[in-house]
Amino acid sequence: MSQLPEQPAGTSVPTSADVARLAGVSRATVSYVLNNNTTVRISEATRRRVREAAADLGHVPHAAARSLRAGHTRTVLLPAVRAAAGHLYQRLLTGLESDLRRLDYTVVQFGGAGLDADEAVQAWAELRPVAVVAPGGIDLTPYGIGVLTRSGAKAVITLGPQPVEGAHALVMDQAEVGGCAARHLLARGRRRIGVVVPQEPGLAAFAEARLAGAVRAVRESGVGNRVRPLPLRYEEASAADLASRWRALGLDAVFAYDDEYAMLLMRALQDAGIRIPSETAVIGADDLMLGRLLRPRLSSVRSELATAQPPAEMIDRLVRNPGGTPERHYLLRAAAVPREST
Repeated sequence: MSQLPEQPAGTSVPTSADVARLAGVSRATVSYVLNNNTTVRISEATRRRVREAAADLGHVPHAAARSLRAGHTRTVLLPAVRAAAGHLYQRLLTGLESDLRRLDYTVVQFGGAGLDADEAVQAWAELRPVAVVAPGGIDLTPYGIGVLTRSGAKAVITLGPQPVEGAHALVMDQAEVGGCAARHLLARGRRRIGVVVPQEPGLAAFAEARLAGAVRAVRESGVGNRVRPLPLRYEEASAADLASRWRALGLDAVFAYDDEYAMLLMRALQDAGIRIPSETAVIGADDLMLGRLLRPRLSSVRSELATAQPPAEMIDRLVRNPGGTPERHYLLRAAAVPREST
């Protein structure tokens, strides 16, 4: 059984006083530099000397002490999701973490496995975050928003397909992805469209929104006959079972939720003797490079962020100006990328 190494006897944690002595400055100057305080004029040479001294000693600012002085933390909490909801979504989260750190926030990811919605919110509140960004798939309720606000969170923001009452929202409109896919299939002359609904935990909110967008697009077109939901697990056996029943379903096209599910289903359909695209057109979403290497090449829906202000800057502004009416910002722009599979 592995153990953490013991600290050598007599080893002490380097303090700001140690940094001040090594850099030849006051402890106040050390505090201003290491806490990125720009209200006091300090030359760049002095700032560099303090940072070098801190690095040499292995000193880092004490987050808890800084929080006590400021009256709040600089922690932004990102509850962890159990399943990815597309590559764009994951890139957004990664970029958000990086940008928030550049704005001097500490980003903490928090898993809530085994906790119900209210228990998870209580656990988040115990960390006293200055802001919470709850990704889609996290059950955030008006009650939970109240708990977080009373614990000191200056901004509670949802990041997903639907806003939540009482919270700011960065909305990634998944209905537009499904609608874009359906409109593309309709333009190709397809009239009996299936929509894959993944059965993996954490994807329900995204899958339901994409299905709803496809249904609405077909209804508004006045030419499509129907949209049929197709439950599918991300397993070869599940895809093979669906493919074995395909001709009985009477479908001539499928929006397969995203490129990964599309590739899984397309291979199963081909193995079952279904010709693509002559019998069935297939379109995914996310425009992955791997989909372009298939034969036939996979059509896809490409999504891009469409915001005038970067999300991290929005969050910083909401933290600095708490209160007010919850804001709604729509982040997503979608476009079909036609290839041979449709």
